[in-house]
Amino acid sequence: MLSVAKAVEHILSQKPFIQEGLARGIINNAALANEMIPEVEKLIKKKVKFSAVNMAIRRLTEKMELTFIKQAKFDKNCDITVRSDLIQITVFKIGEVQNYIRELYNIVDYKKGDFFTITQGLYEVMIITNKRYEKEILSLFPQKVVKKVIRNLSGITIKIPEESSYVVGLFYLITRAMAWENIPIVDIVSTYTETTLTVREDDTTRAFNSLQQMIKENSL
Repeated sequence: MLSVAKAVEHILSQKPFIQEGLARGIINNAALANEMIPEVEKLIKKKVKFSAVNMAIRRLTEKMELTFIKQAKFDKNCDITVRSDLIQITVFKIGEVQNYIRELYNIVDYKKGDFFTITQGLYEVMIITNKRYEKEILSLFPQKVVKKVIRNLSGITIKIPEESSYVVGLFYLITRAMAWENIPIVDIVSTYTETTLTVREDDTTRAFNSLQQMIKENSL
């Protein structure tokens, strides 16, 4: 049977925002304890005292070190680029789809700076590019293979450090900045030193400002 301390630790392990708030001292332990009592009781299958839950939270907070926040830093070369008026087209990965995809390179003039990404999953392919290519691209694919078209998007590209694959928490910082501002991320596309978030155009300014502030607070 789980102890109260282990139950509290298990519950908080699934709530990274609360962990960070506790570590930064911006969450009231007593209020959190009251909120968690039903969850703890459900987990250990018996009644628990407020004092036991509160003590468990306090002890966990004392030893909690958010090393992923301390390690994750952006270097001086980090910048943000915004591309607007984008469209996202998702097609089923069936039939002759791969042949149609090859033809996309004859349509989109990415050499002149047009935005163009293709991401292949197990069962579908996602294309993000400038909206002006919408009709020409959709004309390539049979209607039955087109799963979803999302318009009025912006792409926000962040230059990330080369060592990002060895850094804990870098992508958490990026997605957290969006979540704290209640900005939905339509999609995320990454290469070795670039991460692009696609968001709805109405959210572009808030997303850009949030990411800019996040980088400022977590730069070397």
